[in-house]
Amino acid sequence: MKFLRNLLASIIGGLIAFGILLVMFFIFAALVGNADGTVAVKDNSVLELQLEYPINDYVGMDKSDPFAGLFNINQGLDEILHAIRVAKEDDKIKGISISNSVLMAGLSQTHAIRNALKEFRESGKFVYAYGDFYTQQDYYLASVASDVYLNPVGAMDFRGLSTEVLFFKDLQEKSGIKMEVIRHGKYKSAVEPFLANEMSDANRSQIKELLDALWASLLLDVSESRGLAVENLNTIADTLGARTTDFALRSGLIDQVAHYDEYETMMKETLGVEADEDINYVGISDYIKVANKKKLNKGKDKVAVIYAQGEIIYGEGGPNVIGQGIINEALKKARKDEDVKAVVLRVNSPGGSALTSDIIWREVELTKKVKPVLVSMGDVAASGGYYISAGADMIYAEPTTITGSIGVFGAVPNLSELAEDIGVNAEQVGTNKNAVEYSLFKPMQDTFRNKVQEEIEQVYNTFLDRVAEGRGITIAQADSVAQGRVWSGVDAKRLGLVDELGGLDDAIAAAAEMAEIDKYSIQRLPKYKSGFEKLMEDYGGTATKGREALIEKEIGVEAYNILKEVRSVMENKGVQARMPFTLRIQ
Repeated sequence: MKFLRNLLASIIGGLIAFGILLVMFFIFAALVGNADGTVAVKDNSVLELQLEYPINDYVGMDKSDPFAGLFNINQGLDEILHAIRVAKEDDKIKGISISNSVLMAGLSQTHAIRNALKEFRESGKFVYAYGDFYTQQDYYLASVASDVYLNPVGAMDFRGLSTEVLFFKDLQEKSGIKMEVIRHGKYKSAVEPFLANEMSDANRSQIKELLDALWASLLLDVSESRGLAVENLNTIADTLGARTTDFALRSGLIDQVAHYDEYETMMKETLGVEADEDINYVGISDYIKVANKKKLNKGKDKVAVIYAQGEIIYGEGGPNVIGQGIINEALKKARKDEDVKAVVLRVNSPGGSALTSDIIWREVELTKKVKPVLVSMGDVAASGGYYISAGADMIYAEPTTITGSIGVFGAVPNLSELAEDIGVNAEQVGTNKNAVEYSLFKPMQDTFRNKVQEEIEQVYNTFLDRVAEGRGITIAQADSVAQGRVWSGVDAKRLGLVDELGGLDDAIAAAAEMAEIDKYSIQRLPKYKSGFEKLMEDYGGTATKGREALIEKEIGVEAYNILKEVRSVMENKGVQARMPFTLRIQ
């Protein structure tokens, strides 16, 4: 019987392996078959900007790898911006049509795309926008167009920014699962959701000020593009004065209410295309393939752009996680390359492990001794994200960047109340007085709490020292803007936490100037795992992804988000330098 069971297991295993190889063969054949396929851009074409997938600052796959784009549904901000700039110089591209719905990008990413479109318009080419409906972020992007169209039965969202913070005090008491929180004395907002049932006045005030600053930046851009006063825009938001197509038109936020065929008729007239002819559209994803073959920056000298995106976690890291392994390797490579004259660290992170942040900070310091290092902040460069930025020679932030949050904390799960309720008793045995440091099933002892508190204070003081040294201020000055407070890019510049407001291109130009080079190419780092390796990882993680999707489907999105928040804190290892809470701005 045992022999038959083993034989059956071997046969099934062989069939599964054969199936995997067969699928891989067909995928590879399909990719090779399309490898030589080129995108033809016809004369008198329109670039269609339809951003259907989540946007990362950087995708980072090797373009020569035939599996590079396999199962990768993210779009790279760097490639989108490059494509728009190439299109500006492309005689075959006469204009851009923005036809986007539910943009999956951060505010600063949207701001960067908007600026690229603004430069495109200034070249003399047209930018038009059409929407069946506009979310606030979709409209923010579309408002850069000279003509904004809306479907007659469409809708528009224009009401101001908001966010929601979840609180777990009651959940802890009802479940018996408690988060033991240890923090720097004044650093309260980071762990407030585990200590209270409602938002403190101080926390509400700082979030309100942050949202006000971000909203003001958005309104300034819309005001400039639409010729509407900021006061009028706020009145429209307060009265929901764009809630219907008619209101949106009368408010001046849009130019025309029309069906898509009428929008195309307008474009045909601009292009000089006959009514019965088709417009030559080229999608942004296809045009990226064309644009990637064209370099706008050329030269033997290089500016290395190193992308640090995602939470900061101890380890190797990857496309969506900052680890000391992959980031420090990129910094070393740029530092040792004689052709690289300057480095720009692009940071988009809410923070994470304080230890990892300091390890990366040190590598930045070593690199700075050899060549200039500048930082370009994306949507978020807070807490640990600011930690790894603080030592740079110069820091650029977008007006809509969320930064600061200089503070640290520790949160440890405790199940002692749950264990007592269900009749579980844990007994420990150790060789020395402090051999048993902490147990999930026993109330936290003062000796352990004091030890962790000491670590928290030490890390916080080190963080302040890094900020003070990097920004050329005193410890007291650093502490006055710290305490976990989050700031917009505009406020961060006012407070001296950043040097200039601007995007990645501005930081690159400043790095070249600092390195005293005129002609240069851009080297993007790090390079992530090949498409084939990612395919194997994705296959191995299919069961986990499927289980996550099943849980979300069964308990609902809101409950699943609560589960993720709690699980994220429970999985954190060591002292954390991260954003005080997850801000989902709408």
